[in-house]
Amino acid sequence: MTYQNYSLKQLQHIDAAHHLHPFTDHKELRAAGSRIITRAEGPFIYDLEGAEILDGMAGLWCVNVGYGRDELADAAYRQMKELPYYNSFFKCSTPTPVLLSKRLAEIAPKGIDQVFYGSSGSEANDTALRLVRHYWALEGKPEKNRIISRQNAYHGSTVAGTSLGGMEPMHQQLGGAVPNIVHVMMPYAYELALPGESDHDFGLRAARAVEDAILEAGADKVAAFIGEPVMGAGGVKIPPASYWPEVERICRKYDVLLMLDEVITGYGRTGEWFAATTYGISPDTITTAKALTSGYQPLSALLVGDRIARTLVEKSGEFNHGYTYSGHPVACAVALANLDIIEKEGLVERVKTDTGPYFAQALQEQIAGKGLVGEVRSVGLMGAIEIVKDKATKERFEGNGKAAVVVRDHAIANGMMLRATGDTMILSPPLIWTRATIDMACERIAKALDLAEADLRAM
Repeated sequence: MTYQNYSLKQLQHIDAAHHLHPFTDHKELRAAGSRIITRAEGPFIYDLEGAEILDGMAGLWCVNVGYGRDELADAAYRQMKELPYYNSFFKCSTPTPVLLSKRLAEIAPKGIDQVFYGSSGSEANDTALRLVRHYWALEGKPEKNRIISRQNAYHGSTVAGTSLGGMEPMHQQLGGAVPNIVHVMMPYAYELALPGESDHDFGLRAARAVEDAILEAGADKVAAFIGEPVMGAGGVKIPPASYWPEVERICRKYDVLLMLDEVITGYGRTGEWFAATTYGISPDTITTAKALTSGYQPLSALLVGDRIARTLVEKSGEFNHGYTYSGHPVACAVALANLDIIEKEGLVERVKTDTGPYFAQALQEQIAGKGLVGEVRSVGLMGAIEIVKDKATKERFEGNGKAAVVVRDHAIANGMMLRATGDTMILSPPLIWTRATIDMACERIAKALDLAEADLRAM
């Protein structure tokens, strides 16, 4: 029996009776009922009532090649028929992870040639945490195990991912984080820059917070610094140009490994295959997932630099870590087909030279002047809209994030899927968006902002 045999109310009732959702207030959800998405094509998703919605979040930061790609479904089908599953334990491998590893080494930044697979970005960050600590233990420095992260960072929702991340509500629910992880200020100039402080100087000050944390602990105790090149779930916080070069200089000065979380930014989002290239960073590890398969299959890939890989290969000591689905042959087959699409259609270059710059221009020209908008910012096809009560003073509306939710609800009602994070609206659309799609999105967002402003000012 398929879902067509059920009404919307029946599916909502079953959903409420049996399905626990991620990051959800279930009392609130069950009072309202879930929106049931039934199909998707290109840049659009469709719900059970037939509403067409332009997807401004690429699913959840992941559907870079858009929906309805037969090439990816066909790749999964062929692999399932030939070999649906075998593991990477017992000194075994299968062809698709082998070939995908070669492909990833070819497009990764120089000096990164090894890959460890999982099924999600959270798993990949778990692996990265354990790997860097294992590396230092093999190097005879097991006490060099502290990880520096940032406030409001998001690195997944497993125990290790939550611990690496800097979101306090998640820490409170965890009730006991992985030890030896500390968090420093984020490079969020809109709220944290001092009066009169330039973006350049603010970027250097935010980077020095990393150095301060290293000096406080002692460099012989610090294993690595982890950061998203652009903070995604925390509100698309884009660092000043001065930030990442200074962070890397600090890490190299004190022999601290540099871990990049590119679960969101990887595979074309910023106009390069990896944001490491966008920002000129040479990391020791890169965490990736999401757009690796455009969300068509769950797969993550931790890209490992030569320094760490050399020690793993040359020194004895088992890395006691792995997953049942590490290097799943079907997921890896889909990833290979997905990378083919991105390359053949020139999506990375399109974002860099065409749609990314046009996206930034459209946000400035069509959105920035709206009464609720304190700031718009973007890099590649990744953007943010700050919602404020007063543009001049940056005063927010009462109730953290409630104003953004009003904007979001109006946007969805007008056929535009946006995400509200705190007081920020965020966008991360499929890379197949064109200039016409961007104009359509801005028109719908502008209407939602006008309707939301009328509601909020009347409260």
